[in-house]
Amino acid sequence: MNITLTVNGGEHTADVEPRRLLVDFLRSTVGLKGTHIGCDTTSCGVCTVLVDGTPVKSCTMFAVQANGRSITTVEGLKQNGDLSAIQKAFKEEHGLQCGFCTPAMMLVGTALIEENPDPSEDQIRWAISGNLCRCTGYINIVKAIMAAAETTREGASS
Repeated sequence: MNITLTVNGGEHTADVEPRRLLVDFLRSTVGLKGTHIGCDTTSCGVCTVLVDGTPVKSCTMFAVQANGRSITTVEGLKQNGDLSAIQKAFKEEHGLQCGFCTPAMMLVGTALIEENPDPSEDQIRWAISGNLCRCTGYINIVKAIMAAAETTREGASS
């Protein structure tokens, strides 16, 4: 089946088998390795990408289901060549250790802040509850998302 996806602002057209997973399409066809493969059952969340701004676990979504839609991966978070607010916050707040869950956490945080510019700690914890981290204990991930939200609010008010 011939599909066209907008990935990080660029259009990608390919002929794919109907059973090909979105995660495989992004990694193999588009060449974006920031979307990780973990459990293949949606349990870990490391494959999370944004589909039209909504977090979706790409290990159980077929590429054909994304036809005509806009996909954002961690590589697409940069803004004009600079790290986005969430990327800077993860660095500054030590919101990563091994980095395996980090791309998905950043994308979920980005979607949350877009929907709710001033999320509470509980709202952040709920938003990331579908993404497992085995290293950090989540404390610094939550701090990073809170810091990114604050930076985003300050940028919007200036």
